[in-house]
Amino acid sequence: MRRNIGGKLYSLVYGETTSVSLDPVEKKPLYHFHPGENILSLGTKGCNFKCPFCQNWAISQDLEVQTRKITPQWVVDKAGECKSFGIAYTYNEPFIWYEFVLDTAKLAKKNGLENVLVTNGYVNPKPLEEMLPFIGAMNIDLKSIDDEFYRKYCKGSLDPVLYTIKTSVKACHVELTNLVIPGLNDSEEDFKRLVDWIYDNAGADVPLHFSRYFPCYKLDLPITSKETLEKAYKIAKKKLRNVYLGNV
Repeated sequence: MRRNIGGKLYSLVYGETTSVSLDPVEKKPLYHFHPGENILSLGTKGCNFKCPFCQNWAISQDLEVQTRKITPQWVVDKAGECKSFGIAYTYNEPFIWYEFVLDTAKLAKKNGLENVLVTNGYVNPKPLEEMLPFIGAMNIDLKSIDDEFYRKYCKGSLDPVLYTIKTSVKACHVELTNLVIPGLNDSEEDFKRLVDWIYDNAGADVPLHFSRYFPCYKLDLPITSKETLEKAYKIAKKKLRNVYLGNV
């Protein structure tokens, strides 16, 4: 989604959107931020991960997908028309079109709108810290507490994600999502380590969403059982106050 021209990286997707929709904020998922309200949601294409279980692979991995041109002003105007309380940058990784998101978020905040990021958290500290003053809420994917999982399946690493979570909880409302995948991150030990890290670094009040995996894209493992999700829920509730099950 970027091209090196004369030693500088240029965005190829500034203002290029694949998806615009009015969604319930709970779909992000955010359960403790403007509950019951709708939010204008948009995304572009591309991702900085290569997860074989991607639920939105048609826009994150298929880079031939068609886009249409929009502007920050168009987004803010559309939010007003839709009576949306804000704008969610979602569907694909919002930091892929960071420059457009930042410009739009600044304009949105100036117009009294909230900004929401739905992100995998894999971003450098400087752009994160530049973005955070304009963000009201984030849902951050914590796919595993195991760095090897990130390296093998996401083609990234864990530490930047943990940094994003620790930094963001000090700046805005944060909720976390963990997609539970059979045989990859669903052991009792996985859940305990995940919950312990959240409790120690983000606090007992940060909402955690355990999301049910369904076969998608390049991964054809069986659907996550309800029993596994209930096990995760019971483990998490021993330390965290706000735990939810999704895709069930």
